[in-house]
Amino acid sequence: MPESAMILAAGLGTRMRPITDTIPKPLVEVGGRAMIDYAIDALVAEGVDNIVVNVHYLGDQLIEHLSKRSDCTVVISDESAELMDSGGGIVKALPLLGAEPFYLLNADTFWLEDPDQPANLASLARDWDDARMDLLLMTVTLDRFIGHNGKLDFNRDDAGRLTRFDARAPNAVVYPGVAIVDPQIFHGRAAEPFSLNLCFDQAIAGKRLFASAAHGLWLTVGTPQAISEAETAMREYQSSSVSKATVLS
Repeated sequence: MPESAMILAAGLGTRMRPITDTIPKPLVEVGGRAMIDYAIDALVAEGVDNIVVNVHYLGDQLIEHLSKRSDCTVVISDESAELMDSGGGIVKALPLLGAEPFYLLNADTFWLEDPDQPANLASLARDWDDARMDLLLMTVTLDRFIGHNGKLDFNRDDAGRLTRFDARAPNAVVYPGVAIVDPQIFHGRAAEPFSLNLCFDQAIAGKRLFASAAHGLWLTVGTPQAISEAETAMREYQSSSVSKATVLS
């Protein structure tokens, strides 16, 4: 089980304007809770104490909000001087994360667990294999991902390996922004802006990019209009889960 995690929270959130004119996107509330807190809650539930969060746009607000968490240690990777993109942001934060594999989460994607399945982060940790993997991505099918733009990311083979999406291939999946990452994948890369997609391609070339199937309901909120859609889906999912539990009892 990884003992550290990084939450990518430095984006500009331009599609969420005008809400993000005054607050950073990770602090936008969905279902009465800031989106970044869903990610932190999931990590804390799995016993992860060292959580690194990168900040850029309106970073002072995020820092103040995160300082109120008393159930974990949140360390800030400050990108106020330069936005580093997903890959560069991780490289900049590596000294704070340590040498062991760590969880990686996006601040604007979260999920509701399936009460009949293990927690998603626990499943991810169970599926991790140092010997075979550089990155293990949580993957989800479109029917369980509310607010997604419909773009498919990868195909998964019978061994769980991932390749870039090909419409002619079976088992198409979406990457919702949750993974376990071996920091060795960044060996030789400088702390400068670059996309994590370069590391995905590197892992694919070495046949070391793998998938772990997600459970539950996944949500991403990219526009102000998507908030109500997400909240409706959350209420319906929670209601169906309660009804199912009542029947089973």
